[in-house]
Amino acid sequence: MLVLRSLVFNIVFYIWTAISCVGLLWGLVAPHRAMIWGIRGYMRSLVFLERTLIGLKYEVRGREHMPKHGAFLVGAKHQSMWETMKLHLLMDDPAIVLKKELTYIPIWGWYASKARMIAVDRGKRGAAIQSLLRGARERVAEGRPIVIFPQGTRTAVGAWRPYKVGIALLYQNLNVPIVPMALNSGLFWPRHKFLRRPGTITIEFLPPIPPGLPKEEALKRLETALETATDRLVMAAGGPPTDRPANAPPLKTQATA
Repeated sequence: MLVLRSLVFNIVFYIWTAISCVGLLWGLVAPHRAMIWGIRGYMRSLVFLERTLIGLKYEVRGREHMPKHGAFLVGAKHQSMWETMKLHLLMDDPAIVLKKELTYIPIWGWYASKARMIAVDRGKRGAAIQSLLRGARERVAEGRPIVIFPQGTRTAVGAWRPYKVGIALLYQNLNVPIVPMALNSGLFWPRHKFLRRPGTITIEFLPPIPPGLPKEEALKRLETALETATDRLVMAAGGPPTDRPANAPPLKTQATA
């Protein structure tokens, strides 16, 4: 039954996504907020399909930790494609840091450019840092939250991947807080796998890391908070904790903020 439901969902998901991409083309010539409204509508339809076809729901904890006004950074765990399709439902008009190659995808890339995401060319380190900072400063001036995945890419449940310096550079240069975002989506929507499992995905926003700390300390606090909370959410849903290699820097005994 799990295989059949996953098959049906995947077929419906990709067909509906293709239809939506074409159906929302009006957003490319509409005002920015109107296009964001259309994107939210598409994402809400996915929530309905997930709940109806595979019995997958989600809950959000810690919304009170996100500043109600002004820009801030969100340092998010990235376990699957699922969370990228919920960010516009979790916060108002987020600017997502993504690799520039994604903007070359027909239609989808047009939406990303119109939504003023922060595209970074990861193949050119110096230019990548400058484009990251330039784009982030522009989004901060607009008062938008900036979402960045500190490990740089999707990381499977239980796997360890080092945190990159990008978010620390943003923190150092933007003078805004970091809100860690932990989750356990990879248990239900695994990366590079066909199956979609029923259950309840948990997203948890953690207490913000205030601006003004040395960037090394801020990065350490972020990693400790995210890894501790994510392991807690994963294990509560029956998954394994992160298997950190022996030569990885040790985490503190508890999350700090």
